[in-house]
Amino acid sequence: MLKEDQRGGFADFILVDLQVVLILEELQVPYVIESFRFNDVKLKPYTNICPNGRVPAIVDPNTNLTLWESGAIIQYLEEVYDTDKKLTYESLNKKQLLNQYLHFQMSGQGPYFGQAGWFNVLHHERIPSAIERYNDQVKRFLAVLNTCLEGKAWLVGDKCTFADLSFVPWNCRLDMLLQTPPGEDPLAKYPNVQAWHHRMVDRPSWKRCMEVRDKLMDDQGLMPNGMPKGINNIQKYEAEIAREAAEKGKE
Repeated sequence: MLKEDQRGGFADFILVDLQVVLILEELQVPYVIESFRFNDVKLKPYTNICPNGRVPAIVDPNTNLTLWESGAIIQYLEEVYDTDKKLTYESLNKKQLLNQYLHFQMSGQGPYFGQAGWFNVLHHERIPSAIERYNDQVKRFLAVLNTCLEGKAWLVGDKCTFADLSFVPWNCRLDMLLQTPPGEDPLAKYPNVQAWHHRMVDRPSWKRCMEVRDKLMDDQGLMPNGMPKGINNIQKYEAEIAREAAEKGKE
């Protein structure tokens, strides 16, 4: 499945990652998503593309490049497809600051938010020390981000950039990750982050991402937390995967 891009070539991206989809939507780069089940990321043919067995990954026939790791993909898309500098800047200082915040997202938000979600939602038993550890780190991270945004609409300069957008998907999952009571906004204690986040989720590109995500998850029989419908913890999910593998082995 190939789509002609704005320069007359073709762009066929294989990915499952809202960070990357958001950048593609912002830049209006044509792409094709290949959807597959969670347990298939450790299997061929996907591991032929990403040996690490994680998403996202892209295959771009315009440059004959296969690439994995979300930060690397975002920087690649900016270098190759953001020719009008819509989401970046020309100056050396601003470009380096953008990279700083992208690395902050990858090294801080992704790991801490992910582990908080694992121990709060997916782990088969409650481990209070782990829950406290990662919930505290999420709050510390948000406090740092709130300081970085003091007196500013955007992290760098006067416009929304790829660095800002890289934070959106995890922040959108925060209420689920922290098991926030209904009606409470987990960003309320961080007003600079809250206002900044609202500016980004109001963008048409993010609304389009939500439409894409909802359709793909429903097609795969998944709930909003990524678990299959009818399964509420990772232990049950692993048992279901083992059962399916055993049945497949009998065929």
